[in-house]
Amino acid sequence: MMEAETVIAIRGLTNRFGKTVVHENLSLEVRRGEVLGVVGASGSGKSVLLRSIVGLMTPSVGEITMLGTDVLGASVAARAGVSARTGVMFQDGALFSALTVRENVEAPMRETLSVGAATRRALADLRIALVGLPPTAGDLFPAALSGGMRKRAGLARALSLDPEILFLDEPTAGLDPISASAFDTLLNSLREALGLTVFLVTHDLDTLQATCDRIAVLAERRVLVTGTMAEMRDVDDPWVHAYFHGPRAHAALAAVGEY
Repeated sequence: MMEAETVIAIRGLTNRFGKTVVHENLSLEVRRGEVLGVVGASGSGKSVLLRSIVGLMTPSVGEITMLGTDVLGASVAARAGVSARTGVMFQDGALFSALTVRENVEAPMRETLSVGAATRRALADLRIALVGLPPTAGDLFPAALSGGMRKRAGLARALSLDPEILFLDEPTAGLDPISASAFDTLLNSLREALGLTVFLVTHDLDTLQATCDRIAVLAERRVLVTGTMAEMRDVDDPWVHAYFHGPRAHAALAAVGEY
């Protein structure tokens, strides 16, 4: 079987904030069509890594190639072209509070697509339905949404431009177990239906078990190890062992009959 295409390649990445080094000589690859879960202790730089890849931060040193483009060395136009093929969902949705859900979903279209208002509205309503929100949600402002609905609205906006790669930053944080499980199911359905590649920052072991093909562990300012959930349980590292052998990991595996 041929190995899947690499759609994100990170080589020798270093991120510094003053004297603080968050990443040093970090390397990682993401394959087309996979869900890669990124985990690590607080302060290990999970969100910093995501922001570096999507262009919200400039690393001190290193190379990032995404969808065949050297995003750090590319022109503004080339970077914009890559950005249009990706979608990002930040924690709690990060919606514009003064815009309705529909207007939030339309926002990336206004900047990128040369289509009329009616077409934008129809495309936005399609995204809203795709993430399982009722049609009436499009007219609501973020303040009127529950936590789970805000997450789905943020996901709808991330899907606005029909991306190839989806970046999710702690998508189930703050959700009750039922809502978190429903989000995991939705993500699996969207990944299958749309052929998405997903870069998923999370601390949720249930989400790792339910959605991820591989897991990358950030520790010691680099990617310490990558592998499946089962393979993580054989890693000889104190933090990895504690994380993947703790009671929550046991519960996540037991739920699917793997423990």
